[in-house]
Amino acid sequence: MNAFDLSGKTILVTGASSGLGRQTAITASGYGAGVVITGRDTARLNETFQLLEGDGHQQITADLTLQPDIDRLVAALPVLNGVVYSTGISDLAPARFITAETIAKTFRVSFDAAVLLTAGLLGKKKLAKNQCSLVYISSISTRYPFVGGAMYISAKAALEAYARVLALELAPKGIRVNCVAPAFVRTPMLDDTAANYSQEAVNMIEARQILGLGDPEDVANSIVYYLSDASKWVSATSLVLGGG
Repeated sequence: MNAFDLSGKTILVTGASSGLGRQTAITASGYGAGVVITGRDTARLNETFQLLEGDGHQQITADLTLQPDIDRLVAALPVLNGVVYSTGISDLAPARFITAETIAKTFRVSFDAAVLLTAGLLGKKKLAKNQCSLVYISSISTRYPFVGGAMYISAKAALEAYARVLALELAPKGIRVNCVAPAFVRTPMLDDTAANYSQEAVNMIEARQILGLGDPEDVANSIVYYLSDASKWVSATSLVLGGG
């Protein structure tokens, strides 16, 4: 028996139109899951959909910063055996340039969206009791911060704290809650950081990771562990994927 097999499980992946969300959806489908993917960009979401293995998958375009879209997504979903929360932005700025708008924008995407979606799923009883796993994508930067990352890191730290409390609340239902905290990975978000902040900063970050930059597959494989029965006795943790 393969403890990592996801056959018979229905998994929702947010932020699946690119980056870690896209790769997680692809990898989960390869392990036999029926995958529901969501994201804001219909064209890119369809690109992900075409890359999924097997059949029985579903795609739903939704902007998780909008409550009506969250409500519509939740209403359209079947009962789920797993959810992977992969929404987030990495707007970087020195502390003296942070504004109320900066805070609101970062938290709306990187924190509020995941929390409000979870509330909707719980309210509509869309999470299977005793056979459901929630995985939130955090960042190693909550432990090893960098200059300019105050808002990005704060939102991820809040997400980890929320996940630990949620794990306590949902344990009686047999629903597990965990985080993965990757270091820098080769994704479009990293490209945006280089373009909007500095390539030198990215080079310095890569130099600190003794195994170099990660690939999306490295994160997706760890998420599959949390989604699978291999981790059925694991909850309220955060797995650091740091490249050393």
